[in-house]
Amino acid sequence: MRMLMQFAPEPQEPRWIAVNDGVMGGRSSGGPAIVDGVLQFSGSLSLANNGGFSSVRSVGRDFDLGDVTAVVLRVRGDGRRYQLRLATDARERGLPVSYGASFDTRAGEWTEVRVPLASLQPSVRGTPLEGPPLDPSRVREIGLLIADRREGPFALSVDWIAAE
Repeated sequence: MRMLMQFAPEPQEPRWIAVNDGVMGGRSSGGPAIVDGVLQFSGSLSLANNGGFSSVRSVGRDFDLGDVTAVVLRVRGDGRRYQLRLATDARERGLPVSYGASFDTRAGEWTEVRVPLASLQPSVRGTPLEGPPLDPSRVREIGLLIADRREGPFALSVDWIAAE
């Protein structure tokens, strides 16, 4: 495995930003914090105003995953379902395309989650697409999203992200 992120205070580590359903009128909250070398993604989902998602994504670093078959994450969750999301420069009708696949967590337990690149499905703003195919050599963002249609608090810790 090749480490992609270890959440250390190193210059090559990307920054993380939040993108929540407030961009379309929703009321969910959530965001990233790096604490003692662990990415903490936490907040609260709200289904008010057609909301229901919270996400974080890396910025400031590109990833060439051209020789990769899967992304592996070491996570401690809350028993809820999350998504790994990758983004390239791909566009559909001028909008950025994301490639995502869901994974389950076990409440309070560290687990390794393996997400095959072949399982990632393209979408724009949550709407599934038939294409374009993922170009793994051009990944601009790695992200995490929760949109399981369950209101209330959520918390996901990520120890590291690697390529396999």
